[in-house]
Amino acid sequence: MGARTPLYDAHVALGAKMVPFGGWDMPLHYGSQLDEHHAVRRDAGVFDVSHMQPVDITGPAAKPFLQYLLANDVNKLAEPGRALYSCMLNEHAGVVDDLICYYLAPGRYRPVVNAATADKDLAWMQQHATGFDVTITRRDDLAMLAVQGPSARSKAEALLPAPIRAAAMALRPFHAVEGNGWLVGRTGYTGEDGFEIILPAAAVSELWNGLLAAGAAPCGLGSRDTLRLEAGMSLYGQDMDEDTDPLSAGLGWTIAWTPPERLFIGREALAARRELPDLPRCVGLLLTGRGVLRAHQRVLLGGGPAGEVTSGGFSPTLERSIALARVAPAVAEGAEVAVEIRGKAVPARVVKPPFVRHGQPKIAL
Repeated sequence: MGARTPLYDAHVALGAKMVPFGGWDMPLHYGSQLDEHHAVRRDAGVFDVSHMQPVDITGPAAKPFLQYLLANDVNKLAEPGRALYSCMLNEHAGVVDDLICYYLAPGRYRPVVNAATADKDLAWMQQHATGFDVTITRRDDLAMLAVQGPSARSKAEALLPAPIRAAAMALRPFHAVEGNGWLVGRTGYTGEDGFEIILPAAAVSELWNGLLAAGAAPCGLGSRDTLRLEAGMSLYGQDMDEDTDPLSAGLGWTIAWTPPERLFIGREALAARRELPDLPRCVGLLLTGRGVLRAHQRVLLGGGPAGEVTSGGFSPTLERSIALARVAPAVAEGAEVAVEIRGKAVPARVVKPPFVRHGQPKIAL
C-alpha cells in the first residue's frame, strides 16, 4: 500500500480506480478516462496532485543556490509571484528531475518536484547546499489541486480566499499569488488554462468538494497523461531521466546559457553535448497507419533505425495515435517515417509538438 493524499477517501467514495504511482495510491480514473479528458478540453476538470512535493528554499543565499542548482536561471524572476520551469541536472547533464520554481519573496522560493523523485531530489538539494546559507524545508503539510480547462478559473474563483481572489483572477500565465497560506499559480500540465493551487492539507477537502459542486469533473492520472501528451509536455522517467540531457529531450528552451559566468551543475557537460553533430532531438509523431504508439517502439527511416518513441498513446481530441520520440538529427519535420509495432513497420509523420493547445488541433491531420 502506498502513501495516501488527504483526499484518498473522497476518491474511493467517487468510485475511482486506485493505482500505485510514485509511491502513492492515486486515482487512475473515475469511470471514464475519455470523458475526463474531454471535460478538461471543453469545460473544466480537477486533479488531486497532492503527491507532488513542494519544497521551500529560504535564506540569504536562496537565489545563488538555485542559480547553481537549476539549468534555468531564477534571476529571470524579476519580482515575487513569478514562476519558471527548469531541469535540475547532474554533473553529466542528465536530468535529476524537472520542476516548477515559484519566487515567493526575496530569499524565499518554492520548487515543486515530482512524487517519484521527491526523496532523491531532497537528498540532491541537501548535498549541494553546502557552502550556501539556505534552509531546505520539505512541505508535507501542504496539498495541491490542479483545476484545468477553459472554465477552470471561473469555477474556482468563488472558492479562493477573499484577500487573494482578485489578484488570482488577474494573474498572467506562469504567475502566482500567495496569501492565507495558499499559493495560486496560473500554471498547469494539460495545455489548457487554469490554476495549480497549493494549500494547507486541512483545507483541501473543502476546495475539492467546492470545485465538484461548481461543475468541475474529477480527473485521474489516465486523462492527465493523454492531456499532457497532446500538449507536447514531457514526463519524467519516460521522455527524460538521469541518462538523458535536456537538449535531447526537447527541453533546450529551459536552459539559460547567459550570463556565461553562471556556473550551474552540469553546464560543462551540457555545453560539450551541444556541439555534437549527432545529438538526438525530440519530435512529435502522428501515426498515419493502424495501431497505437507506445514508449520504446523503434522509429525507422528508410527501413533503418532512427530513434525511439519515448511517450505514446491515443489522442482523444485528434482521434489518432500520437507520440513524442527521440530521433537522429537527420529525421526532419514533415518526414515520412515508420514505427515498429508488433513486428510491423507502420507509417507515421514527423510533426512539431504541441498536438493540441487550448482545445484546438495544432497540427495538420
